[in-house]
Amino acid sequence: MKRLISILVSLIILLFIYWKIDFDGLIQVLRNCDRLWMAISLGMVIPITMLTAWRLQQLMPNSSPASHPPQPPASLAFAEANKLILAASSLNMVLPSKMGDIAKAYFMQDRGHLTGSLALSLVVFEKTCDMLSLLLWCVFGLLLYPQKDVLFWGMTFGVTVGLLLGLAILCFPKFARSFFALVQSVSPKKLRAKLGKMSFAWQEMHDYFWRDKQHLLKLALTSIFIWFLHLLQIWFFILALNAYTPFLTNLALSPLAILAGLLPLTFAGVGTRDAALILFYQPYFDAATGAALGVLCTSRYFLPAIGGLPFLQKYLNLAKRSKPLA
Repeated sequence: MKRLISILVSLIILLFIYWKIDFDGLIQVLRNCDRLWMAISLGMVIPITMLTAWRLQQLMPNSSPASHPPQPPASLAFAEANKLILAASSLNMVLPSKMGDIAKAYFMQDRGHLTGSLALSLVVFEKTCDMLSLLLWCVFGLLLYPQKDVLFWGMTFGVTVGLLLGLAILCFPKFARSFFALVQSVSPKKLRAKLGKMSFAWQEMHDYFWRDKQHLLKLALTSIFIWFLHLLQIWFFILALNAYTPFLTNLALSPLAILAGLLPLTFAGVGTRDAALILFYQPYFDAATGAALGVLCTSRYFLPAIGGLPFLQKYLNLAKRSKPLA
């Protein structure tokens, strides 16, 4: 039911956007696009997926801490990691709460002989790195953004606070425990059990990754570079639409639009992300081009989801027969 409501909200926002702008102009912008830049920008999905799959490989332990008797070292082939990333993208499009990422935890549990909580903690770390990397690039771009008004100073402050808070939770276990305890105390009863599991997984994640700081640094830098490629792809989209925005400005504006799309209001961010792109990029191109950019940004999620459809049933069956992650 929640998914249907989110789809309805997305449709309403899109209808409002296309009613307010020149819809024929949107079609014309897409028709007149630069074919070479369009191919390059859409093709960026491939290296981004491959690098994300390589990072997933690096998340798998070099030993099997939960196996009794001891099992061979955990392994994840590069091809298998790519299939898993694509299948997770498909699940994230149709299931709420990023359940596709939970499917990755089930696979790690099964393949790596891990406890359910450790498998979940690895996925928690992966998503944490993604969010902090996005916030890092956003802060970097906003600090260099030349046209800051009160709104942008407010967003700069908010994003910076979010980044510092995330780093504190990641780096300091006592602070993380206090944070989760505080959130649990003010949350509805239905969420408290989930937050308790999340707090446990977070602590296990911290203990696991901070044992090898060099490996932790490699994963962190990989995540930062992956998100650089994401933002570079959006800049390539702009070039493909025969428009232009300074690249450093794009580092500030595109993360803000992505963050708007993460609000739990719409289907896969469709609608809120489109509106944010039109609003933030209006000093550089018209609303029709901004709406076309929204369509292309949505393709960043739909193309991997379509690519994951052939592998979807395999991982759904794995999730059904696996032990609970708790």
